[in-house]
Amino acid sequence: MKRYIALLRGINVGGHKKLKMTDLKLLFEDLGFENVSTYIQSGNVVFSAKDGENLEAKISKEIEKRFGWEVSVLVKTAHELTKILKDCLFDKAKKAEAYFMLLATPPKTEFMEALANLSYPEEEFVITPECVYISYKNGAGKAKLNNNFFEKKLQVAATTRNYRTLAKLIEMA
Repeated sequence: MKRYIALLRGINVGGHKKLKMTDLKLLFEDLGFENVSTYIQSGNVVFSAKDGENLEAKISKEIEKRFGWEVSVLVKTAHELTKILKDCLFDKAKKAEAYFMLLATPPKTEFMEALANLSYPEEEFVITPECVYISYKNGAGKAKLNNNFFEKKLQVAATTRNYRTLAKLIEMA
C-alpha cells in the first residue's frame, strides 16, 4: 500500500459544492482506499491505495456520481509535495506565508513564458512545471493573480493550498 494525498478543487468555498468531510472519507473508503483521513474542510484527503493508476479519475467520477458535480482532483505523494515545498524560491519568511498552486499537468512553455514579465505591485509569483508559487502582500482574498487567472492563462487545472496545509498533509502521509 502506498500513501497518497488527494487535493480537491473548489470544495466548500463560498457555499458552493458543500461536502462534509465525513461523507468524503466514506466515499474514499467505498472506493477501496484504506487509512483514510481528511484535513480541514477544503477537500484534503490522505489515504493508502494498492494501485496508483487513474486515482484522480476514479475519485472525480465517484464524486460526480454521488453528489452531481464535477470536481478537479489532484493526487500527489508526500515526496512530490515535499519537493514542491523545497523548490520554493521564496525566503523562509515569505515561504511560510506563501500559497502553492499545484498544477495537474505541466503547462506549455509558451504559456509560462507569456506570464514571465507580468507584474502586480503587491503580488509576486514564480511558475514551474509543477507549481505556481505566490506571495500576496495584502492577502489572497482580493488578489488578481488567483487560481482562476492561472488556470485560464496556463490552460491547466490547478488547486491552491497554503504552506501550513501542505506541511500538515505531508506530516499526515
